[in-house]
Formats: sequence, structure tokens, C-alpha cells
Amino acid sequence: MSGFRSDFLHTLSERGFIHQTSDDKRLDDLFRTETVTGYIGFDPTAKSLHVGSLMQIMMLHWMQKTGHRPIALMGGGTGMIGDPSFKDEARKLNTLETIEENLAGIRRGFENYISLGDGPNDGMMVNNADWLLDINYVAFLRDVGRHFSVNRMLSFDSVKLRLDREQSLSFLEFNYMILQAYDYVELHKRYGCRLQMGGSDQWGNIVNGIDLGRRMEGAELFALTSPLLTTASGAKMGKTADGAIWLNPDMKSPYEFWQFWRNTEDADVERFLKLYTTLPMGEIARLAALDGSEINDAKKVLATEVTAMLHGRATAEEAAETARQTFEEGIAVDTLPTITMPEAELQAGTGILSILVTAGLAGSNGEARRHIKGGAVRVNDVAVTDERLALDGSFLRDGSIKLSVGRKKHTLVKPV
Repeated sequence: MSGFRSDFLHTLSERGFIHQTSDDKRLDDLFRTETVTGYIGFDPTAKSLHVGSLMQIMMLHWMQKTGHRPIALMGGGTGMIGDPSFKDEARKLNTLETIEENLAGIRRGFENYISLGDGPNDGMMVNNADWLLDINYVAFLRDVGRHFSVNRMLSFDSVKLRLDREQSLSFLEFNYMILQAYDYVELHKRYGCRLQMGGSDQWGNIVNGIDLGRRMEGAELFALTSPLLTTASGAKMGKTADGAIWLNPDMKSPYEFWQFWRNTEDADVERFLKLYTTLPMGEIARLAALDGSEINDAKKVLATEVTAMLHGRATAEEAAETARQTFEEGIAVDTLPTITMPEAELQAGTGILSILVTAGLAGSNGEARRHIKGGAVRVNDVAVTDERLALDGSFLRDGSIKLSVGRKKHTLVKPV
């Protein structure tokens, strides 16, 4: 049991979203007695967010689903400066035109997870450029800047990391944490916002906003952070050798999106079902209990459920069927060349160069190496960048491994 009595915090807790809150009891009471408005900030640095932001988006989804009002704050103003948090270098500065294009693309992805509108429970997408771009600098220093201690700001990990490495931290970026704190105050004044959520690396910035709200408005504001997420093997969530897994439906095909989740590591299946789907906890427990080759069934459910939220149920099932036809008996066997390998040999591991030649996808090891360097080789629709990769039993998907060179050359490898 989570110990929380409110639907929202109980749901987040049992699904693994909560790392820390500023006051468990007071926040729980607030969610039990009021319709709470809360927000998460996102930087519009690209025309879409990617899967690395999906954990935060799902927190806003659950906020709305449990009867509260989520705000997705787009950093159209702060995005012109750049968040220095844990970055080695200053970010590229974007123009207003680029930021506007990015916001339009991001909105297309968000609309699949949050109902946006003007109702009491409808989510909002707000741009902090609405108040930051018209700030009077002298008035801002007087009314806001005086509440900040430079000594305290220098103690934050996001700043110390840069200074300890003797890397430049510009005055421009140094102001970012002040502007982020001010965002929280503005959202409270404009929309009655009481909660800011974010990754655990944002704790210091969020607490700054709580403190500024108390000093400027006498407001009681709250913080909730989620754990920073990596895959079981330590990879950063949302990035692959083939690039980012975008949430804008126009930028990543449903089949590629489905395959990303189908290729989830075994150790991550239960955690990802909790974080990225809305399946009941009992069903997740049943799927998580599957072992051996049956874990692949749980991965297919994960892939279909996550894809359905972004692309719709029918499209997700179509992607699943395409995968079934490619990897299982039936149409794939009739349409794709198939080679067999002794199971013991495959389990022991076979070099990617050798197997490409054996499959007829390359005429020599040298040609196979050139295909890999050119980004043309895929294993189970995942790009291969390491010519020393060894394929073994862990690459089997429903009894076969799919090898591809380019878009039209495919071969299935099956153990015998």
C-alpha cells in the first residue's frame, strides 16, 4: 500500500512515479479535498518531445484522470535562454519563430494524452513567453531578484557541476532558475496552481518556486518529483542508436514506435507497464509474473497499449499484426527469405558480419562492415552500429531474428 489516501497520489505511488514530495500529508489532504491544478515544464527545443518525456506526460494524464487540472508549461520564454541543469555547455539559442514551430508540433503529441480545453478539469498548454517577454528588468530585480541568495544558488548541483569542471556558466543561464521560480508564482496567480512536478534533478528549482511563492504571495505551494529513469542496462530513456523515439505521430511511424516498446529489456517490462500504460495493477501483476519465452507476450501487450495511447487502438493493433506477420509463421514465412542455424551455435553467439554474409545480405565481411558504417543494417528493426556485435539467443523474437539491410532486403534467422 502507498499510504496515500487521495486517488492521484495513491495511483502515482503504486505505479512508481514518486521520488519525493515537499509534504506528503498536506499534499495528500489537498488532493482529497480540492480540485488541484498542477504543472510540469517542458523545453520546446525540438518539434516534438520524445519518449524520455513520457513519464512526465503520464503524470499529467493521471492528474486529469483522477479529477484534477494539469498544465503543460511550454518554455517559450525560458527556451530562448536554456536550462543549465547538468549540461556541460550552454544550449543553442532558439528564435521565436523556431520555438513557435516546435510548440505546434509538441501540442500534436500532447493531445493524445491530455484533454485540452477551457473546462474545470480540462488540461492547458501554457507558454511562459506570455509573461516573461514583457518583463521590466528593473522592476523584476526589485520585486523578484531580491528574494534570491547567490550563495544558495551556487550550492545547487546543476550549477556546481559546471563550476567544478571549470566550465563557463553564463549570467544568461544563471538567471534560468530565477525565471523558473517566477513561472510557478505566475501560474499560481493566473490559474491557482499549487503543485509543480518534474524529475528529481529539478528539486532545487522547484523548491525555489515554493519559497518565492511564499515570499511574494504568501502562498502554500508544493513539489513532487519523479525518479530519473534509465533502462535496466543503463541506457537513457527515449534515445536509440537510430535516434530519438518522438511522440509527434508525424515523426515516428506507429510500427517503429511499437517495435521500440516490443524490444524492451525483460527487467523493464513490469516497470514500464506501470509507468506507460493505464492497465489495472492486477493485470500488470499477471503479465509481470510471466517468465521464459512468455515474457514476450507481456512485451507485446506493453507495445500495443503504449502505441494505442499515441496512435489509437486500431493503428496499434495494425502495428502488432504487421510485426506478427513479419516474425511469426504465416505471411512472413511466405514473403521473407529464411535461413536456419544450429541452436547451439546461435546460443553461443555469431558475429554480425558473418551472419550477414551467410544470409546473403552481404557478399563479404568488408561489404557487411560498410553496410553497418552506412547505417543500413538492422536487427529486429533496430539499427546496428557495432560491427563486433554478436547475435545470440537473446535476439530471438518469437522464434526468429530479423536481419535487414536497407529498406527492402530482409531475412529471418531461425534456430534448428
